[in-house]
Amino acid sequence: MRFESNILKLALFATGLSGIVTEYVLATLATYFLGDSIVQWTMILSVMLFAMGLGARFSRLIEKRLVLGIVSVELLLSLIVSYASVLVYACAGFTNYIGVLIYGLSLFTGLLIGMEIPLAIRLNKRFDSLRVNVSSIIEKDYYGSLLGGIFFAFIAMPFIGLTYTPFILGAINLAVAFVLIYVLQKGVPLHLKRQIIIMALGVFILVSCGLYFSEPIILFGEQKKYKDKIIYSEQSKYQRIVITEWNEHHWLFLNGNQQFSTLDEVMYHEPLVHPVMELVGGAPSNILLVGGGDGCALREILKYPSINKVDLVDLDPAMTNLGMSNPIIKELNQSSMNHEKVEIYNEDGFNFLNDAQKLYDVIIIDLPDPRSIELARMYSKEFYEQCYLKLRPNGALITQAGSPYYAMKAFYCITKTMESANFVVQPIHNQILTMGQWGWSIGVKNRSKEMLKNDLKTLSFNAIETKWINQEAMEHMLSFGKNFFLEEEDSIEINTVIEPKLYRYYLKGNWDVY
Repeated sequence: MRFESNILKLALFATGLSGIVTEYVLATLATYFLGDSIVQWTMILSVMLFAMGLGARFSRLIEKRLVLGIVSVELLLSLIVSYASVLVYACAGFTNYIGVLIYGLSLFTGLLIGMEIPLAIRLNKRFDSLRVNVSSIIEKDYYGSLLGGIFFAFIAMPFIGLTYTPFILGAINLAVAFVLIYVLQKGVPLHLKRQIIIMALGVFILVSCGLYFSEPIILFGEQKKYKDKIIYSEQSKYQRIVITEWNEHHWLFLNGNQQFSTLDEVMYHEPLVHPVMELVGGAPSNILLVGGGDGCALREILKYPSINKVDLVDLDPAMTNLGMSNPIIKELNQSSMNHEKVEIYNEDGFNFLNDAQKLYDVIIIDLPDPRSIELARMYSKEFYEQCYLKLRPNGALITQAGSPYYAMKAFYCITKTMESANFVVQPIHNQILTMGQWGWSIGVKNRSKEMLKNDLKTLSFNAIETKWINQEAMEHMLSFGKNFFLEEEDSIEINTVIEPKLYRYYLKGNWDVY
């Protein structure tokens, strides 16, 4: 009897682990496909907790045959959990309403998880008093949740990814079902045993088939999202990295968002690098590059013979490894990531700057758009204040700032935020063939706004080999015209860590026009 009780509690420990990780997987999928991580994580966890309450209530409907009830719950969970990522990726290429599927899975999964504990308590009442029974069952479930969190953060996302983690969770629920069938079979009628075993074997076959075909199914669904052929994809701890190919040209996407195309990437990377490098006299020595793990900005930086050291800080080692070893990217960046003058740091740029003990001539920030609160932190007043402190008196900073037309409020929010950190700021923009109008913000310390603009106008770039940028292009990039699209520029607030305004501005941009 005690053995059966311990096995039941161990099963709850395992399902507690599986349940919490399932919530994290669905929240991560929601962030990848729907954006705004704060909203998605909050709502997914809230929906699942609400559904668990419903599940606890619905468990009352199971008055008899508790073993059949709890085993059926585990088998259904095994099936739903295992196919979560496969279903989402497969359907994402066919519908714009993928959020309905993700939240539907969250609701259904929470419903089933909510039925587990009440059913387990009722099964265990034969072995323990009410006081011990309730506390020990819930205790084991919560302990499993802690281990699940550790597993997701340090093992599942860094090493296993969203394709196979759900199948591990499904296997846990399936194993629990088989163990419960074996341990709790006493008193179960023979015909019910047969039904349970047939169901369990059926789920085992379906989960096994899903595991075998999961990668091609996900690739098929993902391919539907892109116009061009996917030739490389990787799920890192932080993002989905995809490279596509069309007519000998390649595109890099992070979480489904284009970062560059080999067709016209110089129209992005040359304006990102050369104006600030020339502003400091064309002879900069120590450079900080935040982001830019593809190595293309680094390629442009290394054209300056005065360079002594470049510190490249990119959070995702998968991205920097891609820049160092992928044949396509390596050829594009001219092996810049492997240059002896380059030091690569896979850490958070915000923390790196806080801890940095040296000054830089130029700071170049080449990060993805601030579509989440985590990325918006890298465009905050606090971050720019650190940049200001770590920049030499005659140094210059530039950050990519998104689109001045598709995300106009976000673009000017970055300008105002840099100014709040004591930078004198000049925005620039350029028409990039595959991206539309894109912009950057340049910041300096010891010049007036008029002087900065005039200095930029006179840059010639004659001493550096470039493919696109020249003095005429520089004058064009400084011309914006009147802001007739933006009537409320004065009302735009600065972006801080405590009050992150930027990512809201970004998400409310005119992206439907794009």
